[in-house]
Amino acid sequence: MDLTALLLLADSRLPAGTHAHSGGLESAVASGRVHDDVTLHAFLLGRLTTVGLTAAAFAAAAVTGDPAELDEEYDARTPSPAQRRASRRLGRQLLRAAKAGWPHTCLDKAHGVHPDGPHQPIAFGAAAFAAGLDPPTAAEASALGSVTGPANAATRLLGLDPDSVTAVLAALTPAVRDVARAAADAARGPAADLPALSAPWLDICAENHTTWEVRLFAS
Repeated sequence: MDLTALLLLADSRLPAGTHAHSGGLESAVASGRVHDDVTLHAFLLGRLTTVGLTAAAFAAAAVTGDPAELDEEYDARTPSPAQRRASRRLGRQLLRAAKAGWPHTCLDKAHGVHPDGPHQPIAFGAAAFAAGLDPPTAAEASALGSVTGPANAATRLLGLDPDSVTAVLAALTPAVRDVARAAADAARGPAADLPALSAPWLDICAENHTTWEVRLFAS
C-alpha cells in the first residue's frame, strides 16, 4: 500500500467537491436534531453504520470489480433522486481530481458507466486502484470520509469549536475501523450481495433540502 497516495486521496484539500456537501447535516441542524457535539456524534455514528458502510463496501469492491455492474447495484440502493444526483456529481469531480494525480485507464472506464458519471463510491474505488491502494484500505478511507465531510460542515453550520469536532471524530475511530472491516469482508462477495443498508430519514431530508431557496451546502 502507498501511504502517501492514501493521504493524498483522503486529504480534504483534494478538489473532489466534498467541501460543498454536508451529507445531510444541514437538514439535521435545521430540524433541531443536531445542535451540539453529543447529537453530532449520534448523527455521524448513524450515518457511518448505514449509508457509510454501504458506500465503503462498494468502494472496496470497485477497486477490482466491474464498475458498470457495481454502479447499477449502488444506484438501486439509493432511492432518493437528490442523493443519486449528488453522488454522481461527487463521482465526476473525484475522477477529475484522480486523473490529475494518478492517470489510469480504470478512471476512464469508471467515468463511462453512466452519462452523468459514476456514483461516488465507484469513483473512489477506481481512484484507489489507480493510486495503488487495496480494497481494505479503500474501505477504511471511504468509511472515514462518510463522517469527516459532515463533521467539517458542522463547524460552519453550528459554529462548534473545531477541537470539539476533532474529539467527536476521535471517539468514532473504533466504529470507523469496524465498519471498514465489515465493508471489506462484504466486498469479497458478489455485487448483488453487497450491503444495502440505508437511512430513510436522510433520504427524506435530501429531498426536502432541494426545495430550500437558501442553503449553505449542495446536499
